[in-house]
Amino acid sequence: MSSNKRWYAVYTKPRWEKKIHRLLQEKQIESYCPLNRVHRRWSDRIKVVQEPLFKSYVFVRIADADKSTVRMVEGVVNFVYWLGKPAIIKDKEIEVIRQFLNEYQNIEVQPVNNHIEPGIKVMVERGILMGRKGIVRQVLNNRVELIIESIGFMLIAHVDKSKITLLDK
Repeated sequence: MSSNKRWYAVYTKPRWEKKIHRLLQEKQIESYCPLNRVHRRWSDRIKVVQEPLFKSYVFVRIADADKSTVRMVEGVVNFVYWLGKPAIIKDKEIEVIRQFLNEYQNIEVQPVNNHIEPGIKVMVERGILMGRKGIVRQVLNNRVELIIESIGFMLIAHVDKSKITLLDK
């Protein structure tokens, strides 16, 4: 029975991660809310508190038939989608997160695309320039200025960071 269950990421209301994890467990749904041990300073003390590692995300391990039950849990916004379908998370990736959290505390999470800098090769994933490769010329807040060489001319396009992916060097 458990062999047809897969891990999915669920998007939650802000600051509802722990609450949703508890509600899912009450419904006998296997869930995982990775918690990061963080040092917080108050005026009179320093305390170690547990905060969700991924803000507004909880992982659930369910069969396809249980998706509607998960969506009906108060505070659940929806599943995280990839290519038009709920994104499947590999068992191995969940285990890596668990092991990492057992070893370390005060972990910082950063999206991979935050490391875009001039000179890096990228490909546009969405929009009118989809599929085009280019070199980052300049990073401007949430936009990237790309150099796209085409038919002997250099085209410079301003593309939203969310629409590009890094290519191997």
